[in-house]
Amino acid sequence: MSYKLAVGSSDGEIVDQHFGRSERFYIYEVSDEGAWTLLEVRDNVTTRAEGEHHTDELSRTVDMLKDCSKVLVLQIGPGAQQRLKQLGITVYSSRGTVEDAVGKLIAFENKRKNRSFLDREQAE
Repeated sequence: MSYKLAVGSSDGEIVDQHFGRSERFYIYEVSDEGAWTLLEVRDNVTTRAEGEHHTDELSRTVDMLKDCSKVLVLQIGPGAQQRLKQLGITVYSSRGTVEDAVGKLIAFENKRKNRSFLDREQAE
């Protein structure tokens, strides 16, 4: 089953944004075969406010990504990570190019999915 992945990046090339300060999120659709396609870029308007992000700003950012099942950012605070987890969104942190980071995430997910399938098969 395909899923949506939100990547925090300033330019779409490098994973370089902290979740709460990410200016934009690149939204990709990842297919069962591991192919990924850019669907859209979402601007995070809460980063334009002065000062630290507050609960309301964090809520707006989380709400903006609630249709994604995974988020990939450079860093994320525990409060934001917990909020995403409550919505069933898995958070990954990585550094490097979007291409490398997304490739590693997909490989990890495929390995995890296959391991889970084998565990179920052995239990039967």
